[in-house]
Amino acid sequence: MGQALGCIQVDQSTVAIKETFGKFDDVLEPGCHCLPWCLGSQVAGHLSLRVQQLDVRCETKTKDNVFVNVVASIQYRALVDKAEDAFYKLSNTRSQIQAYVFDVIRASVPKLDLDATFEQKNDIAKAVEEELEKAMSHYGFEIVQTLIVDIEPDEHVKRAMNEINAAARMRLAANEKAEAEKILQIKRAEGDAESKYLAGLGIARQRQAIVDGLRDSVLAFSVNVPGTTSKDVMDMVLVTQYFDTMKEIGASSKSNSVFIPHGPGAVKDIASQIREGLLQGNATQ
Repeated sequence: MGQALGCIQVDQSTVAIKETFGKFDDVLEPGCHCLPWCLGSQVAGHLSLRVQQLDVRCETKTKDNVFVNVVASIQYRALVDKAEDAFYKLSNTRSQIQAYVFDVIRASVPKLDLDATFEQKNDIAKAVEEELEKAMSHYGFEIVQTLIVDIEPDEHVKRAMNEINAAARMRLAANEKAEAEKILQIKRAEGDAESKYLAGLGIARQRQAIVDGLRDSVLAFSVNVPGTTSKDVMDMVLVTQYFDTMKEIGASSKSNSVFIPHGPGAVKDIASQIREGLLQGNATQ
């Protein structure tokens, strides 16, 4: 009914292109407008001013001969003050933008290795945006944002990259494990050395205590039994220890026995040897 009366409605975020007898006349902004059709006025079409998004998937090759799919997301919109150019100059805006994206990506990515492509994707997006902005501004469009949302190498390449990464991590883990074992062995050796050192101190103290005990016994016996000498006391102590040792060897079925001469003359020999050893030990202290 409104069109019959020459009135039209233009929605928000949209402009209408007015023609008079087929020639561009005006850009109609949102609201109600009168178009006297009898005077040749008509609406040629509508143009959205909203931000639109175009996802472009481009296959190309890197410098190290790896084929990748680069996915670019282009956000653009028509400019209200250039609505005439946006409506008339391009018949297929999306195809035009896609062609420029292909051109820039296929000119930029082959200069980079695969790793550099991932690292410099923001530079690629900036190059695409600058080229699109320069080209599309002549057609009445503004490039709002350009994003490289994904870089997809071939499946075999991705698998190989994952294997390289896994191998590097396993090598690092092996180095850490070897370092831990090295530290463990060092600590174990330090503990063993400390243990032997303390054991040596214990044996030295034990022997010192034995010597002190024997000396006290000899002195006490000499005082309590008149006419005895230190040599007599030591002979008696050594003989007693000799028979105690023989008793222990005979009582244990699992002991490692050392067979030595055990006649009375041999006892005297042993006593002489032990006494000389003790005297030599005392002389060296």
